[in-house]
Amino acid sequence: MNFQSFEDILDFAIDKEKDTAVFYGNLAEKETFSGARQMWSELAAEERKHQALLENFKNEDRSLATYAYEWIPDMKRSDYLVSVTYTPGMDFAEILRLVIKREEASLRLYNILATRTTDPACVKLFRMLAQEEARHKQTFETLYDDHMARLGD
Repeated sequence: MNFQSFEDILDFAIDKEKDTAVFYGNLAEKETFSGARQMWSELAAEERKHQALLENFKNEDRSLATYAYEWIPDMKRSDYLVSVTYTPGMDFAEILRLVIKREEASLRLYNILATRTTDPACVKLFRMLAQEEARHKQTFETLYDDHMARLGD
């Protein structure tokens, strides 16, 4: 990542959020199980909220709402998973492994970006987004553990 300006950083993060929202939206469209379809749709909506937050911040709306930080423990499941590429027809466990790694990458990105600025509002923005990605990662790791346990693994 070689950025020339803070605007470049925000544009990059906005594009990542857009891509992720589209990805989850596509999963929702292809899903046949209504519970999973709803989960992917809700995640797509959350990613669009992250995108809007970044776009508003870029447009000088630095009034970040009061945000309650909480510690999100790292289950570290992603440490034992390899990155995979989405292919149509992937089973649920494969999709969970894929999204765990995607959320891990987003979490890492926002943590890095938070260390590359001294502007308190920027640090808060990136820490907020890192926490949101950590929450997603934890959710998927828990789902993955539960799913694998049901399969006897």
